[in-house]
Amino acid sequence: MRLLLTSFEPYDDWEQNSSWEVMAEYLRVYGANASLVTRRYPVDLVELKKRLDRDLATGFDAVLHLGQRPGASQISLEAVAINVAGITSAPGEEYGPLLANGPVGYRTQFPLGSWLTLLHQSAIPSHISYHAGTYLCNAIMYLSHHWYTQNRRHGEEPLVGFVHLPLTSQQVLASGKALASMPSSQMVQAVALIVGEILSVSKFPTRTMTT
Repeated sequence: MRLLLTSFEPYDDWEQNSSWEVMAEYLRVYGANASLVTRRYPVDLVELKKRLDRDLATGFDAVLHLGQRPGASQISLEAVAINVAGITSAPGEEYGPLLANGPVGYRTQFPLGSWLTLLHQSAIPSHISYHAGTYLCNAIMYLSHHWYTQNRRHGEEPLVGFVHLPLTSQQVLASGKALASMPSSQMVQAVALIVGEILSVSKFPTRTMTT
């Protein structure tokens, strides 16, 4: 089993990104693992796609992306990625597609229901989300799915998923804004539980991608 775990760099007014902070803390707590490859990607669609394509070409059995969702009060397990490229903070505009000839969307084949039960049993606020936005978090999930539809390996498709994380308590304190947050230790625990579930599977079954 080989898993790619990714996060994003800080952007806009945020000096930190909870996805990167949580992934870095996860590595400090649980240590390096030969089955796990981690990456921090830029908040730039062109450069993101270039690095993502290069990483996926090295071969993985599963891919899990982490991203930050300011204002969220719980962890979001994303079910769907759509073929739309835009910034959600600019309402009323018509956004173009990520890929001109790509399918409308992809749905993850990860067992989100099982993950949700596991997180709730550990008293971690979380839910399944059916909208990952229209910017880079959605884009990386969509592009990862699409890459595998174009580069099939013996009829199998590695699983791809995305988890949105709230801001850390430290980020909210530093910002001075009245926003929801979650302790980084709780988010690290959530990531550890999900990664553990993924790595415990020795082989994924053959699947058909949802379009």
